[in-house]
Amino acid sequence: MGLADASGPRDTQALLSATQAMELRRRDYHMERPLLNQEHLEELGRWGSAPRTRQWRTWLQCSHARARALLLQHLPVLVWLPRYPVRDWLLGDLLSGMSVAIMQLPQGLAYALLAGLPPVFGLYSSFYPVFIYFLFGTSRHISVGTFAVMSVMVGSVTESLAPQTLNDSTRDADRVRVASTLSVLVGLFQVGLGLIHFGFLVTYLSEPLVRGYTTAAAVQVFVSQLKYVFGLHLSSHSGPLSLIYTVLEVCRKLPQSKVSTVVTAAVAGVVLLVVKLLNDKLQRQLPMPIPGELLMLIGATGISYGMGLKHIFGVDVVGNISAGLVPPVAPNTQLFSKLVGSAFTIAVVGFAIAISLGKIFALRHGYRVDSNQELVALGLSNLIGGIFQCFPVSCSMSRSLVQESTGGNSQVAGAISSLFILLIIVKLGELFRDLPKAVLAAIIIVNLKGMLRQLSDVCSLWKANRVDLLIWLVTFTATILLNLDLGLMVSVVFSLLLVVVRTQMPHYSILGQVPDTDIYRDVAEYSEAKEVPGVKVFRSSATVYFANADFYSDALKQRCGVDVDFLISQKKKLLKKREQLKLKQQQKEKKLQKQAASSKGASVSINVNTSLEDMRSNNVEDCKVSPGDKMEDATANGQEDSKAPDGSTLKALGLPQPDFHSLILDLGALSFVDTVCLKSLKNIFHDFREIEVEVYMAACHSPVVSQLEAGHFFDASITKKHLFASVHDAVTFALQHPRPVPDSPVSVTRL
Repeated sequence: MGLADASGPRDTQALLSATQAMELRRRDYHMERPLLNQEHLEELGRWGSAPRTRQWRTWLQCSHARARALLLQHLPVLVWLPRYPVRDWLLGDLLSGMSVAIMQLPQGLAYALLAGLPPVFGLYSSFYPVFIYFLFGTSRHISVGTFAVMSVMVGSVTESLAPQTLNDSTRDADRVRVASTLSVLVGLFQVGLGLIHFGFLVTYLSEPLVRGYTTAAAVQVFVSQLKYVFGLHLSSHSGPLSLIYTVLEVCRKLPQSKVSTVVTAAVAGVVLLVVKLLNDKLQRQLPMPIPGELLMLIGATGISYGMGLKHIFGVDVVGNISAGLVPPVAPNTQLFSKLVGSAFTIAVVGFAIAISLGKIFALRHGYRVDSNQELVALGLSNLIGGIFQCFPVSCSMSRSLVQESTGGNSQVAGAISSLFILLIIVKLGELFRDLPKAVLAAIIIVNLKGMLRQLSDVCSLWKANRVDLLIWLVTFTATILLNLDLGLMVSVVFSLLLVVVRTQMPHYSILGQVPDTDIYRDVAEYSEAKEVPGVKVFRSSATVYFANADFYSDALKQRCGVDVDFLISQKKKLLKKREQLKLKQQQKEKKLQKQAASSKGASVSINVNTSLEDMRSNNVEDCKVSPGDKMEDATANGQEDSKAPDGSTLKALGLPQPDFHSLILDLGALSFVDTVCLKSLKNIFHDFREIEVEVYMAACHSPVVSQLEAGHFFDASITKKHLFASVHDAVTFALQHPRPVPDSPVSVTRL
């Protein structure tokens, strides 16, 4: 039963009426719509001039709207804070902020040591940047502040520009000046890149590269804390192989280790590991994680003060922590030239870590993170923080996970954690002056557990993608051997070069048609796909540009099964030889004609004719090629040869002919074309037409066609009749026209 029978006569009549009405409306539209050429369209597309009395008012309105939009774009807190659902989110943000602050306190103290600075500056870096990000950031869940990778990068800079001296106070003052100036410069880079919309810059840092880099940074952090774990005084090492020199020095000075310091670090590390294991196992039962780090700080400080670990056992402690905030200080611009390279590296790495985490949480919770605004927010956090003597910061993965898991819904949690840190700076900071540095080192090493687990990427990438494994290994090795700044530079360059190399060696294939379809697949991979007789379809898996244009041409000629260059050279040799013999014959005939004209008598004329016939027969023998060639005698008669239209064909010259008459280039993979690609395509047209094969192109995207037109690719010999929307259209046309297009010349000038 058909659709009309099932729906009834009324529905059928209504359907027919609607169809007729649509057809009539379509006809009326085509009859009434004027035909527009390009000039008419351009005239309709121009903006008319507004009346002068309204132009000034319109400009003011537009300027006001733009200023408001710009303010809301770069100050997102004005957008989301008025709409903040207090009843639904405030309690969760309050608990989350307290939990993050509990982690922020010990990590701030510990990561300041990692940066080579007094611990109180870690608290400053946990307050100012966090509150600035609350105003300008777009991610609702990341926890901005001190981070191990950033701290160790800062530490490598401070130790190189302000090395160890006898006066600790002078050394600390110099390092604080270097770190704060570095933070200002990092902020300037990030704000500048964000304002010019360079947020895409982080896309050049692939995930294997970032994971390999952070793993190597974790190893750097681990090695840098060994001196606090064993209570050793090490020399300052910077530059390439500094990690190797530090490890060798630690091994050499191990007999000088302080047993009390080693025991303190070991006990603290074991306790922290046990607490973290309990948090993982009891995650669903606990309303918030057990603050093991905070409890460790309080307990270790109390034990150190009560037992006198510093005076009796010689355990190094944090020392005096000044209460209150420090006044703003202008950066030392004389250091800019020395810090510019490291500042750019730290800016890119910090943004890469922040935006990767931000996008993960945004995807999980269904909101959008603006990468350019994130650059501006991080930049302002570092810029303003540097003025208040903070060191460069990013976001922490562990704190971000805690902020999300404890009910955090917005950056109000970050603001609450920063206010809690402010309270500690103003009132409670001096209570931690007896905290052992070995405990802070244990906190840092235990928090490296997540990044050190990334060493298992080697096994997973070996199974999944060995090219990504190569990027991971090169990044890890370069960062370990060359330090963090040079290691990142080498890894990025290697990653980009690897992309170029992979485009130079794409997958080339000859396509065949799947029976009874318009689908074409690689005949080497699909057994059902069969080549169309007389037609070759060639495809590359990558775009064609200057780096692989020659490889594309060579692969095309190889996959077609025809030695194109040999045929062309043989054809030119035979044609040149024929022209030389023909010219020589004409010269001899002219010479004999002159002799015949000067001679008298019938006998002389007969002799001349006989000589002419003998010379022609000799020339026919000379035109025969060597025994290895199969050239036929096409020059037996000079007069017939000049009239023969096919005298220069492969068949007439005795050369082997290709088993196909048409070549189709599937250019669907092309995303752009350059001048080298244009020349390569023109040379392909020229070479295959020389061996009597017509070339067509198929599946070009519109931008590629526009670039072909801009590059003057189409001319009298290569017209748009050679360009088809799909491979099947090109194949169908080639089968219907086994010879070149009638109204276009066959010859193309080789470039």
